[in-house]
Amino acid sequence: MILFPHIKLPLLVMACITLAHTSSYAQQKSNPITQAKWLIGSWRNQSTETLDTETWKKLNDSTFVGKSYSFNGSETVSSEHLRIEQHEGKLYYIPTVKNQNGGRAITFTLTSSDNKHLVFENPEHDFPQKITYTQINKDSLVAEISGLWKGKQKAIQFPMKRVK
Repeated sequence: MILFPHIKLPLLVMACITLAHTSSYAQQKSNPITQAKWLIGSWRNQSTETLDTETWKKLNDSTFVGKSYSFNGSETVSSEHLRIEQHEGKLYYIPTVKNQNGGRAITFTLTSSDNKHLVFENPEHDFPQKITYTQINKDSLVAEISGLWKGKQKAIQFPMKRVK
């Protein structure tokens, strides 16, 4: 005998919602790179001095690849090859900056994240020691490099809009 037949449907709906949320959360925990999927695409910032661009693509289920350029007029001020890689449940940001670090890639480890915020750190690196990406909305983000520079705390922000 069912005492409250009208309760069955709402309980079933709540159970399905909870199961879907738990499944999504478990997938993110087992595959941390999914937290960075909002980076995929092309981004741009035009300031008075430079045009900054950054493009991300999914290479496979554990690696995103990107390129970043900064132009001053027709001169390339900086260029970077970027990777976000997942290894054994951990996420790493790996930039290779032209004419820096002897051409070697530098590894930053994810230290904090949620679906709209990624913080990668490498306290041993000269500058920056921290690289942060914050999603403002689906078409806007702020990238920030920060850390100690010549004994003083410094942060440089790069607000960007989605191009495509």
